[in-house]
Amino acid sequence: MQLGTKIKDMRLQLNLTQEELADRCELTKGYISQLENDLTSPSIATLGDILDALGSSFSEFFRDEKNEKVVFSEGDYIEKEADGLVQNWLVPNAQKNLMEPLSVELAPHASTAEDVPHEGEEFGFVLDGKITLTLGKKKYVCRRGESFYYSADRTHKISNESNAKARFIWISSPPNF
Repeated sequence: MQLGTKIKDMRLQLNLTQEELADRCELTKGYISQLENDLTSPSIATLGDILDALGSSFSEFFRDEKNEKVVFSEGDYIEKEADGLVQNWLVPNAQKNLMEPLSVELAPHASTAEDVPHEGEEFGFVLDGKITLTLGKKKYVCRRGESFYYSADRTHKISNESNAKARFIWISSPPNF
């Protein structure tokens, strides 16, 4: 890791000149220049002062920011199809994240399997059609443009009791699908 380059990038993001950063840290403009060009290395205390002036911390500065994938396209999705139910995992390997989003298509008179109570919450948004959400012994109808949100501490399932296809986004937190 090139400390100087990273410090320079952070300084530029804040629209600070080398002189302004130097003043905030009680250093010289020449020292900041040498540091940013990797001609010198700061002591731990000096690096701490610079990071404070840049509104950062050691943990944030040294965090390993690999090229994290942020945008996913249809080619990335994982699809599972069975018994009138088509599920597309919209973020591959989402089970390691805090939430797991799916795109679900239910054929007429099809349903998801009944899910047992578990930790977490679930959210959905109906894109097309109409679904019936069963939570314990209660049923709720959710139509196109409507959303649902519930604690997953009861048995639950989603069914399409109509004669038309239904599509919805379904998100579980933590991942459970």
